[in-house]
Amino acid sequence: MRHSYPVLNALGLILMIFGLLMAFPLAVSFYLDDGAAVAYDIAIVVTVGCGLVLWLLTRGRRRDLRLSDGFLLVALTWIVTPVFGTLPLRGYLPELSFTDAYFEAVSGLTATGATVLTDIDSLPISINLWRTFMHWIGGMGVIVLVVAILPLLGIGGRQLFKAEVPTPMKESSLTPRIAETAKGLWLTYLLLTVACGFSLWAAGMDGWDALIHAFTVTGLGGFSSKDASLQYFNSIEIELIVMVFALLAGLNYATHYLALVRRSLKPYLHDPEIPFYFSVLVLSVVLLTLFLMQHTVHSDVLTTLRYVSFHVVSISTSLGLSTYDYTLWPMFAQVWVLFLGSFLACSGSTGGGIKMMRAIILYKQVYREIIRSLHPHAVQPVRLGGKPVSESILHAVLGFSFMYMVSIVSLTLVMTATGVDLITAFSAVVACLNNTGPGLGAVGPAANYAGFSGFQTWLLAFTMILGRLEIFTLLVVLTPVFWRR
Repeated sequence: MRHSYPVLNALGLILMIFGLLMAFPLAVSFYLDDGAAVAYDIAIVVTVGCGLVLWLLTRGRRRDLRLSDGFLLVALTWIVTPVFGTLPLRGYLPELSFTDAYFEAVSGLTATGATVLTDIDSLPISINLWRTFMHWIGGMGVIVLVVAILPLLGIGGRQLFKAEVPTPMKESSLTPRIAETAKGLWLTYLLLTVACGFSLWAAGMDGWDALIHAFTVTGLGGFSSKDASLQYFNSIEIELIVMVFALLAGLNYATHYLALVRRSLKPYLHDPEIPFYFSVLVLSVVLLTLFLMQHTVHSDVLTTLRYVSFHVVSISTSLGLSTYDYTLWPMFAQVWVLFLGSFLACSGSTGGGIKMMRAIILYKQVYREIIRSLHPHAVQPVRLGGKPVSESILHAVLGFSFMYMVSIVSLTLVMTATGVDLITAFSAVVACLNNTGPGLGAVGPAANYAGFSGFQTWLLAFTMILGRLEIFTLLVVLTPVFWRR
C-alpha cells in the first residue's frame, strides 16, 4: 500500500481538477436556469472533497512516479473518474441506476458515444453539455491535461504521457519538454474545437447545439443533444462540416501541432499515415456507393453518396454520429463500415481502434514475409516514412494485434454466453473496443445500449476502458507480476 501513496496523491489531484471542470456545465445551468444546478453543486463538492482528502492523506509521501506507477495511475484514473462523472447524471436523473450511469460516464470519457439514455431531446442543455464535455476531456486524455497545466508537480510527466498516449508519437519532432508537448497538443485541440463550433453555428445550428457537437466531433465521441443524432438537422452543410472536422480529428495531433508551429503544410506531406488514411476512405466511399447503387438501396446516386460518405467518415474515425439507420443496408456494407473503425484513425488522434500506423506496419510485415518465402536470404526491412522500423516495434505491434483479436473473440463469447445474439454481441464488443459507439443489430444507430443486463453493461464498460487504454496499459496492471514489483 505504501508504494501506492504517490499514485494516490496524484489521483487525488486529478479528481480535484475533474471536479473543478464541472463548474463549466454548472455555470451554463445557472445561466439558463435549466433546473440541473443542484446536481452539479453536489457533484462538485463530492468530487473535489474526495480528491482533496486523498491528496492530503498522501501528500507527505509524494515522489516522482516510476513507469509502473504511471500505468497504475492511468488505469485508476479511467476507472475512478467515471464514478464521479455519474454524479451530475444521477443527481438530475435519480431513476438512473449506478450501472447505467457508470456506463454512460465511461462512454463519455472514453469518447465512445454508446448511450443507455432515451428522450435525450428533453434533457437540460447543461446535462447534454456535460455528456459531450466528457468526450472532450477524455478525447485528449485527462492525464495529458494534468501534465500540460501542472508541470511542476513532480509526478513523472513523461511516464504518465507515455502510459496515457501509448500509440507511436513523434516526440522527437515536438518539444524537448513533455509538459510543453502536452500544452501544444491541447492548444491545437482547443483551436480545432473552436473552429468546429463556429462553423456549425454558421451552418445553422443554435449556439448550444453547436458547442455540444463541437465537443463531440473533435473528441470523436458520438453523443448528441438529439435522439435522432445529426439526422435531426437534415442539413448537408452541417454534415459536410462534421465530416471535415472528423477527418481532421482522426489525424495525428502532433502533425497538426507541427504544421501550426511551423506555419507549413510539410508535416502533413511527411506523415506516413495520411496517404493510407485518405486512400482507404476514398476507396471505401466509391466501392460502397457502387455496391448500394447496384442494390438500389437509395433513390439516386447523390443520396447514396451523401449517406455513404458521412457514415464511412463517422464510423471509421470512431466519431459515431449518424444521419441514417445504416443497418438497413445489406450486411456486407454494414460490416465493411464497422470494420473500418478498427484501424483507420491515425496514431496520436482522438480516434479508437488499432490505429493506422499499426495497420501499415502489419501490412508491410506480411509483405516482407511473402518476399522472404520466395527469397529466403533477401534483406527486406520494414520501412515507415522512409526509415526502417525496429524489430522491437514490430514485435510490439504483433503482440498488440494478437491481444486485440483475442479481446474481441473472448468478449464476444462471453456476451453470447449471456444470451445476446451473435450480431449484436460481436458488433457491440467491436464498437466498444474501438470506442465507436453504434454497432449492428440491437445496438445500431437507431437503437441504444439500454437493453443489456447489468453484467453485460459492466462488461461493455470494461471493454470501452480496455480499448481507450489500448489494451496493454490496462492488462499490465492486471498481471500478477505487476503487483510483485
